[in-house]
Amino acid sequence: MEAAADAAGRSRKCSTANGGKKEKDLFHVIHKVPAGDGPYVKAKHAQLVQKDPEAAIVWFWKAMNAGDKVDSALKDMAVVMKQIDRAEEAIEAVKSFRGRCSKQAQESLDNVLIDLYKKCGKVEEQIEMIKRKLRSIYQGEAFNGKPTKTARSHGKKFQVSVKQETSRLLGNLGWAYMQKTNFIAAEVVYQKAQMVDPDANKACNLAICLIKQARYDEARSTLLDVTQGRVPGSGDAKARSRAEKLLMEVRSRETTPDELMDLMGFNLDDDFVKGLEKLMDEWGPSRSKRLPIFEEISSFRVCS
Repeated sequence: MEAAADAAGRSRKCSTANGGKKEKDLFHVIHKVPAGDGPYVKAKHAQLVQKDPEAAIVWFWKAMNAGDKVDSALKDMAVVMKQIDRAEEAIEAVKSFRGRCSKQAQESLDNVLIDLYKKCGKVEEQIEMIKRKLRSIYQGEAFNGKPTKTARSHGKKFQVSVKQETSRLLGNLGWAYMQKTNFIAAEVVYQKAQMVDPDANKACNLAICLIKQARYDEARSTLLDVTQGRVPGSGDAKARSRAEKLLMEVRSRETTPDELMDLMGFNLDDDFVKGLEKLMDEWGPSRSKRLPIFEEISSFRVCS
């Protein structure tokens, strides 16, 4: 009897211990907080559980200084700083500490910097960073030479192809040129992006560039591709609504034309353009994919 009671007691203790472990594991899963008690774990706990960004930043600094998950600590800290309008400080932190990070982390740190530059309105820096990343793609250096990479968004992992990444970067580059009102350069970049991996949102941005150059027939054709469902993503209600509004703007401008604005010159350097052309040739049929405007680059060689 005593032996049976002892066994039952040990079983209850074991069950209680296992139950506590399961609850602890479940807590980490629910809150997406890593296990452990180091400074990086404390930073993530402050960020995700306590919702205290200032405390999280302090712990991220401690994690980097202690060599605790430096890659993740720097990226996560920059994201938190951006969220509380400390983007300028985040830029300096990334620049100063990225040398401590692994080679594998450099590509994602570039993406973090691009987002920070965009947040701060540093368009020139954003353009240079995007062009540098595009060069690494057409020189075969991106993704460590592999055709895809694993990315993460909102805690979920997914595969990104080189083509998708190229189109995304070209879309960002086109948007940056639009912020500088350089609609000629933006148009060329969006045309390239649509050749690689077309979507409705970039089609609308391309149409805006054409509208700004009073090329209304081309803008209308581009927008009709969206409203008539000929472009991937056309089924999205927001994209279709945006295209319909831009079509109304085209009609309005055609009936009451205004003066063509002074367009800033095309300013993509020759090596960059040649690299993109080479990449397009590798992905597409042997026929030339060169856009007409590339034949006129020399006449547009005016710095913005």
